[in-house]
Amino acid sequence: MSLSNAQTESVIHPSDEDSFIQGVKDCIPTLLGYLSIGFAAGVVEKTAGLSIAEIALISFVLYAGSAQFIAAGMIAVNSSATAIIITIFFVNVRHILLSAALSPYFRHLSPLKNMLIGSLLTDETFGVAIIKAAQRRNISEKWMHGLNITAWLNWVIANLAGAYFGNWISNPEKFGLDFALPAMFIGLLVLSMLSRKKIKLDIFVAIIAVIIAVGISSMFSSSLGVIAATIIASTIGMVLEKWK
Repeated sequence: MSLSNAQTESVIHPSDEDSFIQGVKDCIPTLLGYLSIGFAAGVVEKTAGLSIAEIALISFVLYAGSAQFIAAGMIAVNSSATAIIITIFFVNVRHILLSAALSPYFRHLSPLKNMLIGSLLTDETFGVAIIKAAQRRNISEKWMHGLNITAWLNWVIANLAGAYFGNWISNPEKFGLDFALPAMFIGLLVLSMLSRKKIKLDIFVAIIAVIIAVGISSMFSSSLGVIAATIIASTIGMVLEKWK
């Protein structure tokens, strides 16, 4: 029995958009953000007294921008290991939400394979993956590894570059490097909204999120405000989307 042209094309080229290499390519737009923030993190870590080897290790193992900035600051003031670990845990607790959002696309994988994907998941790769899911309704394991590993290695390289050149650039904010990551997230947000084609709903949810974040941050901490805004606004958005 012969296959139709459409079936044949799907058999020959099913992995073109789901391959490891495509994941690498899809990660490229985010690399500038990683380079700038990673460079700044390397400078801060070097200033805190960490060696090149220690910076490489913390970049490979911890692999978290905000957490590495905090860890460097706490190390500089001789904070205890317990205090650093607890602080980093609460700073990165949002990754539970990110992993939960992507988990439906990988339910067919074993727990070990899910752990490999989740351990390298970042805010940036999550943003790219969500856009991919909105466009194709599926996410390939190979594609996700290409995306994650490219971002991971780029982050480590950026940290090491910052550590090496940190003696010449003591103030990364002077060159606007601290704004590169927010700018990248704005770009990912715009692409995600355009791909969903639900602009009114997305804008409404964004306004709700801002109101909640500002309100809670004024009474408590900014971290709590961001977490609460993420949970409440996303829940409202999901209910409205399903209801319509």
